[in-house]
Amino acid sequence: MSAGRVVSLVVGSLVILVAIGLLLGGGAILIVERTFGDNDGFLAINAIALHRDTFAITAPATIEGESYWWWWNHPTTLRVEAKAVAAHGGVFIGVASRAEVETYLKSIPYAEIDGFRFEEGTEETIKYHDQVGDSVPTAPTAQSFWRASATGGGPQTLLWDIEPGDWVLVAMNADGSRTVDVTCSIGVKAPWFRSVGIGLLVAGLILLAIGLALVLFVARRSRGGAPTEAQVTPAAPAGSGGFPLTFQAEKDDVLSPALWLVKWFLLIPHCIVLGFLFVGFAVSWLVSLFAILFTGRYPRGLFDYNVGVLRWAWRVGYYGYQALATDRYPPFTLRAGGHPADLDVTYPERLSPGLVLVKWWLLAIPHYVVVAFLQGGAGVWRIGLVPILSVFAGVMLLFTDKYPEDLRRLIVGMDRWTYRVFAYAALLTDAYPPFRLDE
Repeated sequence: MSAGRVVSLVVGSLVILVAIGLLLGGGAILIVERTFGDNDGFLAINAIALHRDTFAITAPATIEGESYWWWWNHPTTLRVEAKAVAAHGGVFIGVASRAEVETYLKSIPYAEIDGFRFEEGTEETIKYHDQVGDSVPTAPTAQSFWRASATGGGPQTLLWDIEPGDWVLVAMNADGSRTVDVTCSIGVKAPWFRSVGIGLLVAGLILLAIGLALVLFVARRSRGGAPTEAQVTPAAPAGSGGFPLTFQAEKDDVLSPALWLVKWFLLIPHCIVLGFLFVGFAVSWLVSLFAILFTGRYPRGLFDYNVGVLRWAWRVGYYGYQALATDRYPPFTLRAGGHPADLDVTYPERLSPGLVLVKWWLLAIPHYVVVAFLQGGAGVWRIGLVPILSVFAGVMLLFTDKYPEDLRRLIVGMDRWTYRVFAYAALLTDAYPPFRLDE
């Protein structure tokens, strides 16, 4: 693969990754609006009970932001609904700057809300920070510093166009008496909220199309690099007792005793490129799943790309810590040939549309357990048998200048099992992987 196509793959995979993030973000915004929105366009939480034996209950409403332009051009309205549980002459709710509220409540017992869960609940869901004092406040209705307020004997609604600043919400009895006992609900109305969600979805779809176009372009061009008969022995067809994967691992007669100690560093460029390639692999897999489901065929360009990614990964593994069995540096290409490690998968003319829904997760579970033991992963087998044996072979090479051939065959057999499972899970074949290490 040329440097230009490698760059195209990297850029395409990165664009797809960004597109997926935008699609998830836009979808989440629209789901939130649909789930929590009411008939008036407010995103509101369920009413919560506020009860404290103090003169006031406060909650921070700080809006940070250096650009006032955003708030002027994208108005957002805060709605606070409150109702007194007991008859105390009514409830008062207001919003004002923190400095003015702290001056008003100086030396007066009040409770500040530290946090609460956004669900219907009782007092136990609220965390308060109590401020002590021995003074009695004047009635809140007599104060003139409130930015917005509402007071009365029945349910009260405060509406405030949010602006940047250090603000505080205050709930009190209308006459300023002690023991606040109210139910309260908070909602926010942002007319631009839905537009942001739709915009993210549209941008995500556009970037996804661009990323897929780049990946598919490279995959299509890579078809010209299909392995020749001289390069790779054709795989046995699925119905002849073999598995349609050709797995090549040629022996190197001469290996450096100490090079394996720094191969982890030498492989950093490949690890970066493979990270992007596997993003494209995942997208290609998903597209191919639907293609097989509706047509019974694996798109040839995507098939060649995914086989090429597995081929690239195996070359890196054979050079690196899946075998340490060659000192020939892996080429930066999806094409077959030119390296001691290689693989190919016979292209299937037809695949089962029904099988594609279950084979990659349900039917492959026994093999996933084996692969986790061989290669390592989450849970018990964090370090697999293959990397352990590969490092052991490297230690023997370091002290004896020889790589044990029997150990190499065993490691390659375990890797062969692993890549058969990869090919099956990648939907490249309907042939079930055999439970064996040899061909």
